[in-house]
Amino acid sequence: MTASGGVYEEASSRGTVVREAAPTSLADLVPGARAVVTRVAGGVPAVVRRLHDLGFTPGAVVEAVRRAPLRDPVLYRVKDYEVCLRRAQAACVHIVEVER
Repeated sequence: MTASGGVYEEASSRGTVVREAAPTSLADLVPGARAVVTRVAGGVPAVVRRLHDLGFTPGAVVEAVRRAPLRDPVLYRVKDYEVCLRRAQAACVHIVEVER
C-alpha cells in the first residue's frame, strides 16, 4: 500500500484498486464492500491491542460480510477468517474503501 497526495493504492494479486481516498471507519463499511486498514486508534488501549491481535493491522484487507438486523454487530472477513465486531469496536479501525 502506498500513499501519494492523500490517495491510497494497494497492489495485490487480486487487482484491488482505490475507490475512495478519504479515510473512514470500519463501522461505516456496508456488507459486500472491501477496505484496507490504515490505522487502529481512538479507543480503549485494551480494545486497540485486541483489534491488532485479531488481524486489523495497517495494510490488511477487510470485507464486511453481513450485518445483524439492527446494524450491530457486523461480521467481517480479515486474513482468511471471520470476526464479529460491535460498531463501537469497529469505529476504532480506520480504513480506505477499495474496489475489487
